[in-house]
Amino acid sequence: MADGPLIVQSDRTVLLEVAHPDAEAARHALAVFAELERAPEHIHTYRITRLGLWNARAAGHTADDMLETLDRWSRFPVPPSVSTDLRDTVNRYGRLTIRRGDEGELLLASDDRAVLQEVSRNKRIANLLLTHPTPETWIIDDWARGQIKQELLKIGWPAEDLAGYTPGTPHEIHLDEDGWNLRPYQQQAVDTFQHDGSGVVVLPCGAGKTLVGAGAMAATGTTTLILVTNTVSARQWRDELLKRTTLTEDEIGEYSGQVKEIKPVTIATYQILTSKRKGQYAHLDVLDALDWGLIVYDEVHLLPAPVFKLTADLQARRRLGLTATLVREDGREGDVFSLIGPKRFDAPWKEIEAQGYISPAACYEVRIDLPASERLEYAAAADEDRYRIASTATAKIDAAREIIARHEGEQILVIGQYLDQLQELSDALGAPQITGATPVDERERLFQAFREGSLKLLVVSKVANFSVDLPDASVAIQVSGSFGSRQEEAQRLGRLLRPKSTDHTASFYTLIARDTVDQDFAQNRQRFLSEQGYSYEILDTDDLIAA
Repeated sequence: MADGPLIVQSDRTVLLEVAHPDAEAARHALAVFAELERAPEHIHTYRITRLGLWNARAAGHTADDMLETLDRWSRFPVPPSVSTDLRDTVNRYGRLTIRRGDEGELLLASDDRAVLQEVSRNKRIANLLLTHPTPETWIIDDWARGQIKQELLKIGWPAEDLAGYTPGTPHEIHLDEDGWNLRPYQQQAVDTFQHDGSGVVVLPCGAGKTLVGAGAMAATGTTTLILVTNTVSARQWRDELLKRTTLTEDEIGEYSGQVKEIKPVTIATYQILTSKRKGQYAHLDVLDALDWGLIVYDEVHLLPAPVFKLTADLQARRRLGLTATLVREDGREGDVFSLIGPKRFDAPWKEIEAQGYISPAACYEVRIDLPASERLEYAAAADEDRYRIASTATAKIDAAREIIARHEGEQILVIGQYLDQLQELSDALGAPQITGATPVDERERLFQAFREGSLKLLVVSKVANFSVDLPDASVAIQVSGSFGSRQEEAQRLGRLLRPKSTDHTASFYTLIARDTVDQDFAQNRQRFLSEQGYSYEILDTDDLIAA
């Protein structure tokens, strides 16, 4: 019997022994189709989910590949029920297809008549079906293409969309590869997307997701709408496209709260799309302003819920989602799968780090004790107030000072959730701060000073979580966050992973109030670190002083 690091259980959970010499290799293979649920010190628990299996299948992994992973690394024989269920689940993907008929009509089709009959009897799906010209097909309206994919996924029959895409208005775009080239994994991601036409590319922060977007634009050669998280991100996309492609300023427009431009390549913010006037979405015209041939969703894991409804009507256009993690805190990963597309390419963080394309990182959890007065306040507080009290403990200011002294001369970000806490930190540390209230021009000025090295320390709110390029940041001190959000952890760690011009190893610190809900939520964030193959060291404030 093999002495592998995995134990596969009949409830579809998989246990990983962290200390086993083959643990990293097994984790790398397992993460393709299983989701990490718990990550304490010695045994990590993964769960094999239907959506995880279908995403893996869409990315080119077969049931045989996945079972080979389990058989190879499992300490005990894989339960037959798991093998059978995995194979059956994987084989559901693609049994139903959406395609065009000979007359251009949109068809829901299957060679398995029983499956087609089963889904057609579902009330929510039956309302989307028109006529039944053959036993293997139903005609559906073009407008229902997204909605029917959502409903089919809910009942466990994900459809493979083969209906093709409108070419959009042609617009010539080329990569200006003067002195640089797409990295192999970036080119592979572009090639995969070009073949499939829609879907999500998962790459770590700092691995060049924007360049994958530019490569996809060059490959499709069409008018493009890029949706981003905020105005700072929009301008960074613009600058990168001007630098890396043949596009000129006259060809790139910004559509945000400040500027309303429609050009062959238009960069719009999620906020402007979801803003309402008199109860109505006021800026949806941008979605039909031009005959877009490609829509790029930056940070697709942050896609606001209203945009899903809008995206359901855009299924005839090529769609590219870019993200560092498919985890959504609202649980709507299924809508990303149905409406943007399944995962098409995924390059693990540690693999890209090993190739030298992103910086290595050391992760630390620093536990501080609440002062007696704050401990009493915490004990007497209502449940909904305890997280804020623990997160904003005054002892975190002294801990931040110690860490900053430990990394003298490095580029340091102090990141938090609460504005009053950030103001205290800014005053105590003598460092400028950036929050949502900071004007865009001032944000860009401070970020640029940080990039140039004239500013070594910056206090930032969650506005710096998203698409901010600070390549020489080598230390992040996380003082508070969004209730243990894994997607936030991905973004914040990602601030440090861009390749450095210095030889500093990135250091990621999270300050935690001991024996509070702050510590409980931290365990959820640590799941993300473990998912990506990072370990973390637990320190006390005394350890900082001793260092």
